[in-house]
Amino acid sequence: MVDFQDSNRAENGVDTDELGFELTESSLITVDYIAPPAAISDYVTTLYHFRCEEPKIRDVQPSSVGHLAIFPYGKGEVHFRDGHKDPNHEVAVMTPLTTANPIVVDGPFHVIGAALTPLGWASLTRLHAGEHRDRLRDASEILGDEVAVLGKELNAKYRANEKSGRECALAIGEYIGTQVKPINSRHADLIKVVNTWLGSSLNPDLADLLSMAAYSERQVQRLTERYFGLSPQALARKYRALRAAAYLSFPTLTPEFEAELGEAFFDQSHMIREINRFVGRTPARLRDPDSPFLSEMIAPKNLRELGS
Repeated sequence: MVDFQDSNRAENGVDTDELGFELTESSLITVDYIAPPAAISDYVTTLYHFRCEEPKIRDVQPSSVGHLAIFPYGKGEVHFRDGHKDPNHEVAVMTPLTTANPIVVDGPFHVIGAALTPLGWASLTRLHAGEHRDRLRDASEILGDEVAVLGKELNAKYRANEKSGRECALAIGEYIGTQVKPINSRHADLIKVVNTWLGSSLNPDLADLLSMAAYSERQVQRLTERYFGLSPQALARKYRALRAAAYLSFPTLTPEFEAELGEAFFDQSHMIREINRFVGRTPARLRDPDSPFLSEMIAPKNLRELGS
Protein backbone atom coordinates (compact mmCIF):
# COMPACT_ATOMS: atom_id res chain seq x y z
CA MET A 1 0.00 0.00 0.00
CA VAL A 2 1.39 3.42 -0.98
CA ASP A 3 1.11 5.74 2.04
CA PHE A 4 2.66 9.22 2.19
CA GLN A 5 2.96 11.87 4.87
CA ASP A 6 2.66 15.39 3.49
CA SER A 7 5.45 17.93 3.91
CA ASN A 8 6.37 21.35 2.57
CA ARG A 9 10.02 20.40 2.32
CA ALA A 10 11.68 18.02 -0.11
CA GLU A 11 15.28 17.54 -1.11
CA ASN A 12 16.03 18.84 -4.63
CA GLY A 13 12.42 19.95 -4.98
CA VAL A 14 10.26 23.03 -4.50
CA ASP A 15 10.60 24.11 -0.88
CA THR A 16 7.72 26.41 0.04
CA ASP A 17 9.16 27.06 3.50
CA GLU A 18 12.35 28.34 1.92
CA LEU A 19 10.36 30.48 -0.53
CA GLY A 20 8.58 32.08 2.39
CA PHE A 21 5.02 31.49 1.29
CA GLU A 22 2.19 28.98 1.20
CA LEU A 23 0.70 28.02 -2.14
CA THR A 24 -2.68 29.38 -3.17
CA GLU A 25 -5.42 26.85 -2.54
CA SER A 26 -6.07 24.98 -5.77
CA SER A 27 -9.80 25.15 -5.08
CA LEU A 28 -9.53 28.90 -5.81
CA ILE A 29 -8.21 28.15 -9.32
CA THR A 30 -10.33 27.28 -12.34
CA VAL A 31 -8.94 25.80 -15.52
CA ASP A 32 -10.68 24.64 -18.67
CA TYR A 33 -8.86 22.32 -21.03
CA ILE A 34 -9.87 22.50 -24.69
CA ALA A 35 -9.00 19.68 -27.07
CA PRO A 36 -6.96 20.96 -30.00
CA PRO A 37 -8.55 20.67 -33.45
CA ALA A 38 -7.37 17.65 -35.42
CA ALA A 39 -5.37 19.87 -37.79
CA ILE A 40 -2.98 20.87 -35.00
CA SER A 41 -3.12 17.81 -32.75
CA ASP A 42 0.41 16.77 -33.75
CA TYR A 43 1.68 20.12 -32.51
CA VAL A 44 -0.49 20.96 -29.49
CA THR A 45 -1.11 18.70 -26.50
CA THR A 46 -3.92 20.84 -25.11
CA LEU A 47 -5.37 24.35 -25.20
CA TYR A 48 -6.33 25.87 -21.85
CA HIS A 49 -7.99 28.77 -20.02
CA PHE A 50 -6.75 29.40 -16.44
CA ARG A 51 -8.34 31.79 -13.93
CA CYS A 52 -7.73 32.81 -10.33
CA GLU A 53 -9.33 35.91 -8.83
CA GLU A 54 -7.15 36.14 -5.71
CA PRO A 55 -5.13 39.36 -5.16
CA LYS A 56 -1.93 37.33 -4.73
CA ILE A 57 -1.37 33.98 -6.42
CA ARG A 58 1.46 31.67 -5.41
CA ASP A 59 1.69 28.40 -7.27
CA VAL A 60 4.14 26.01 -8.91
CA GLN A 61 4.35 25.27 -12.63
CA PRO A 62 5.26 21.62 -13.16
CA SER A 63 8.03 20.62 -15.52
CA SER A 64 6.47 20.75 -18.96
CA VAL A 65 6.77 21.11 -22.69
CA GLY A 66 6.83 24.58 -24.26
CA HIS A 67 3.80 26.88 -24.14
CA LEU A 68 2.49 29.82 -26.15
CA ALA A 69 0.19 31.94 -23.96
CA ILE A 70 -1.46 35.29 -23.44
CA PHE A 71 -1.87 36.94 -20.03
CA PRO A 72 -4.88 39.28 -20.14
CA TYR A 73 -4.81 39.73 -16.34
CA GLY A 74 -2.07 39.49 -13.75
CA LYS A 75 1.55 40.55 -13.40
CA GLY A 76 4.17 38.36 -11.82
CA GLU A 77 7.28 36.24 -12.16
CA VAL A 78 8.46 32.69 -12.57
CA HIS A 79 11.29 31.79 -10.18
CA PHE A 80 13.76 29.38 -11.77
CA ARG A 81 16.05 26.96 -9.98
CA ASP A 82 19.25 28.70 -11.07
CA GLY A 83 18.11 31.87 -9.29
CA HIS A 84 16.87 34.00 -12.17
CA LYS A 85 13.31 35.30 -12.51
CA ASP A 86 11.31 36.03 -15.67
CA PRO A 87 8.26 38.31 -15.74
CA ASN A 88 5.11 37.27 -17.57
CA HIS A 89 4.76 39.29 -20.78
CA GLU A 90 1.28 39.86 -22.20
CA VAL A 91 2.15 37.43 -24.99
CA ALA A 92 4.75 34.89 -23.95
CA VAL A 93 6.56 31.71 -24.86
CA MET A 94 7.42 29.44 -21.97
CA THR A 95 10.30 27.28 -23.10
CA PRO A 96 10.49 23.61 -22.04
CA LEU A 97 10.87 23.36 -18.27
CA THR A 98 13.28 20.83 -16.79
CA THR A 99 11.91 21.10 -13.22
CA ALA A 100 8.92 22.54 -11.38
CA ASN A 101 9.19 26.30 -10.82
CA PRO A 102 7.33 28.61 -8.40
CA ILE A 103 5.24 31.49 -9.73
CA VAL A 104 4.17 34.61 -7.81
CA VAL A 105 1.55 36.87 -9.39
CA ASP A 106 -0.44 39.95 -8.41
CA GLY A 107 -3.98 38.95 -9.37
CA PRO A 108 -6.50 38.47 -10.64
CA PHE A 109 -4.61 36.11 -12.92
CA HIS A 110 -5.91 34.78 -16.24
CA VAL A 111 -3.86 32.76 -18.73
CA ILE A 112 -4.97 31.40 -22.12
CA GLY A 113 -2.67 29.30 -24.21
CA ALA A 114 -1.43 26.15 -25.85
CA ALA A 115 0.86 23.45 -24.50
CA LEU A 116 3.09 22.33 -27.35
CA THR A 117 4.25 18.82 -28.13
CA PRO A 118 8.00 18.41 -28.71
CA LEU A 119 7.25 18.39 -32.45
CA GLY A 120 5.13 21.52 -32.02
CA TRP A 121 7.92 23.28 -30.14
CA ALA A 122 10.42 22.52 -32.90
CA SER A 123 8.05 23.24 -35.79
CA LEU A 124 6.87 26.56 -34.34
CA THR A 125 9.96 28.06 -32.73
CA ARG A 126 12.83 26.36 -34.61
CA LEU A 127 14.82 26.72 -31.39
CA HIS A 128 17.13 24.22 -29.71
CA ALA A 129 15.16 23.18 -26.62
CA GLY A 130 18.28 22.43 -24.59
CA GLU A 131 19.81 25.84 -25.25
CA HIS A 132 16.60 27.77 -24.55
CA ARG A 133 15.02 25.77 -21.73
CA ASP A 134 13.71 27.16 -18.43
CA ARG A 135 12.66 30.62 -19.57
CA LEU A 136 9.51 32.73 -19.94
CA ARG A 137 10.12 35.06 -22.87
CA ASP A 138 8.33 37.76 -24.84
CA ALA A 139 6.77 35.80 -27.70
CA SER A 140 7.66 38.46 -30.27
CA GLU A 141 11.37 37.87 -29.61
CA ILE A 142 10.93 34.31 -30.84
CA LEU A 143 7.97 34.40 -33.23
CA GLY A 144 8.02 37.97 -34.53
CA ASP A 145 5.61 40.90 -34.56
CA GLU A 146 2.61 38.97 -35.90
CA VAL A 147 2.13 37.05 -32.66
CA ALA A 148 2.36 40.29 -30.66
CA VAL A 149 -0.40 41.85 -32.77
CA LEU A 150 -2.59 38.76 -32.37
CA GLY A 151 -1.98 38.54 -28.64
CA LYS A 152 -2.73 42.22 -28.09
CA GLU A 153 -5.99 41.88 -30.03
CA LEU A 154 -7.06 38.74 -28.15
CA ASN A 155 -6.24 40.27 -24.76
CA ALA A 156 -8.28 43.38 -25.59
CA LYS A 157 -11.29 41.39 -26.80
CA TYR A 158 -11.14 39.07 -23.79
CA ARG A 159 -11.04 42.01 -21.36
CA ALA A 160 -14.00 43.60 -23.17
CA ASN A 161 -15.94 40.30 -23.03
CA GLU A 162 -15.99 40.20 -26.82
CA LYS A 163 -14.20 36.83 -26.91
CA SER A 164 -14.39 33.96 -24.45
CA GLY A 165 -11.37 32.13 -23.11
CA ARG A 166 -12.25 29.18 -25.33
CA GLU A 167 -12.43 31.38 -28.42
CA CYS A 168 -9.08 32.97 -27.60
CA ALA A 169 -7.48 29.56 -27.03
CA LEU A 170 -8.78 28.30 -30.37
CA ALA A 171 -7.45 31.45 -32.05
CA ILE A 172 -4.02 30.74 -30.58
CA GLY A 173 -4.29 27.20 -31.89
CA GLU A 174 -5.27 28.48 -35.33
CA TYR A 175 -2.25 30.79 -35.32
CA ILE A 176 0.04 27.87 -34.46
CA GLY A 177 -1.44 25.90 -37.36
CA THR A 178 -0.51 28.67 -39.80
CA GLN A 179 3.03 29.07 -38.46
CA VAL A 180 4.41 25.55 -37.99
CA LYS A 181 6.98 24.48 -40.57
CA PRO A 182 8.11 20.95 -41.36
CA ILE A 183 11.30 19.78 -39.69
CA ASN A 184 13.78 17.20 -40.95
CA SER A 185 11.68 14.06 -41.53
CA ARG A 186 14.22 11.76 -39.87
CA HIS A 187 14.26 14.05 -36.85
CA ALA A 188 10.46 13.97 -36.73
CA ASP A 189 10.64 10.17 -36.78
CA LEU A 190 13.09 10.24 -33.86
CA ILE A 191 10.72 12.43 -31.83
CA LYS A 192 8.03 9.77 -32.31
CA VAL A 193 10.48 7.04 -31.29
CA VAL A 194 11.48 8.93 -28.14
CA ASN A 195 7.81 9.51 -27.25
CA THR A 196 7.07 5.81 -27.68
CA TRP A 197 10.11 4.89 -25.60
CA LEU A 198 9.14 7.27 -22.79
CA GLY A 199 5.61 5.88 -22.73
CA SER A 200 6.70 2.26 -22.66
CA SER A 201 7.63 2.15 -18.97
CA LEU A 202 8.22 4.28 -15.90
CA ASN A 203 11.86 3.21 -16.17
CA PRO A 204 12.58 2.76 -19.90
CA ASP A 205 15.92 1.21 -20.81
CA LEU A 206 18.25 3.40 -22.89
CA ALA A 207 19.29 0.31 -24.85
CA ASP A 208 15.69 -0.03 -26.06
CA LEU A 209 15.72 3.53 -27.38
CA LEU A 210 19.01 3.00 -29.18
CA SER A 211 17.70 -0.17 -30.79
CA MET A 212 14.62 1.69 -32.07
CA ALA A 213 16.43 4.80 -33.33
CA ALA A 214 18.10 5.08 -36.72
CA TYR A 215 21.00 6.99 -35.19
CA SER A 216 24.15 6.39 -33.19
CA GLU A 217 24.08 6.79 -29.41
CA ARG A 218 25.86 10.14 -29.67
CA GLN A 219 23.36 11.40 -32.25
CA VAL A 220 20.40 10.20 -30.17
CA GLN A 221 21.78 12.08 -27.15
CA ARG A 222 22.32 15.25 -29.19
CA LEU A 223 18.97 15.22 -30.99
CA THR A 224 16.95 14.35 -27.89
CA GLU A 225 18.38 17.37 -26.11
CA ARG A 226 17.70 19.51 -29.18
CA TYR A 227 14.00 18.60 -29.35
CA PHE A 228 13.13 17.77 -25.73
CA GLY A 229 15.59 19.92 -23.79
CA LEU A 230 17.20 17.03 -21.88
CA SER A 231 19.31 13.96 -22.49
CA PRO A 232 17.37 10.68 -22.82
CA GLN A 233 18.25 9.60 -19.26
CA ALA A 234 17.23 12.94 -17.74
CA LEU A 235 14.09 13.03 -19.88
CA ALA A 236 13.07 9.56 -18.68
CA ARG A 237 13.55 10.72 -15.08
CA LYS A 238 11.31 13.76 -15.68
CA TYR A 239 8.50 11.76 -17.27
CA ARG A 240 8.77 9.01 -14.68
CA ALA A 241 7.91 11.62 -12.04
CA LEU A 242 5.12 13.18 -14.11
CA ARG A 243 3.52 9.82 -14.85
CA ALA A 244 3.92 8.65 -11.26
CA ALA A 245 2.19 11.85 -10.14
CA ALA A 246 -0.64 11.13 -12.57
CA TYR A 247 -1.03 7.64 -11.09
CA LEU A 248 -1.01 8.97 -7.54
CA SER A 249 -3.67 11.57 -8.32
CA PHE A 250 -6.15 8.72 -8.95
CA PRO A 251 -8.62 8.09 -6.07
CA THR A 252 -7.35 4.51 -5.84
CA LEU A 253 -4.42 2.61 -7.30
CA THR A 254 -4.73 -0.78 -8.95
CA PRO A 255 -2.28 -3.46 -7.76
CA GLU A 256 -0.62 -3.24 -11.19
CA PHE A 257 0.02 0.50 -10.86
CA GLU A 258 1.27 0.07 -7.28
CA ALA A 259 3.67 -2.62 -8.41
CA GLU A 260 4.93 -0.47 -11.28
CA LEU A 261 5.53 2.47 -8.94
CA GLY A 262 7.34 0.24 -6.46
CA GLU A 263 9.69 -1.00 -9.15
CA ALA A 264 10.36 2.46 -10.62
CA PHE A 265 11.85 4.10 -7.51
CA PHE A 266 14.41 3.04 -4.90
CA ASP A 267 11.96 3.71 -2.07
CA GLN A 268 9.12 6.04 -1.09
CA SER A 269 11.41 8.91 -0.05
CA HIS A 270 13.05 8.77 -3.48
CA MET A 271 9.61 8.94 -5.13
CA ILE A 272 8.60 11.90 -2.97
CA ARG A 273 11.77 13.83 -3.87
CA GLU A 274 11.39 13.15 -7.58
CA ILE A 275 7.72 14.09 -7.75
CA ASN A 276 8.34 17.25 -5.76
CA ARG A 277 11.24 18.20 -8.05
CA PHE A 278 9.30 17.83 -11.30
CA VAL A 279 5.68 18.43 -10.25
CA GLY A 280 6.12 20.80 -7.32
CA ARG A 281 3.86 18.90 -4.92
CA THR A 282 4.40 16.04 -2.52
CA PRO A 283 2.41 12.88 -3.31
CA ALA A 284 -0.03 13.41 -0.43
CA ARG A 285 -1.11 16.70 -2.01
CA LEU A 286 -1.73 15.07 -5.36
CA ARG A 287 -4.76 13.30 -3.86
CA ASP A 288 -6.24 16.48 -2.39
CA PRO A 289 -9.90 16.50 -3.52
CA ASP A 290 -9.80 20.31 -3.46
CA SER A 291 -7.05 20.44 -6.10
CA PRO A 292 -8.87 20.00 -9.42
CA PHE A 293 -6.39 22.22 -11.28
CA LEU A 294 -3.32 20.18 -10.43
CA SER A 295 -5.13 16.88 -10.93
CA GLU A 296 -6.21 17.95 -14.41
CA MET A 297 -2.82 19.37 -15.31
CA ILE A 298 -1.03 16.07 -14.67
CA ALA A 299 -3.81 13.84 -15.98
CA PRO A 300 -2.68 11.11 -18.39
CA LYS A 301 -4.59 12.72 -21.27
CA ASN A 302 -2.30 15.74 -20.92
CA LEU A 303 0.73 13.52 -21.40
CA ARG A 304 -0.81 12.52 -24.71
CA GLU A 305 2.46 12.78 -26.63
CA LEU A 306 3.63 9.70 -24.73
CA GLY A 307 0.68 7.63 -25.81
CA SER A 308 -0.49 7.65 -22.18
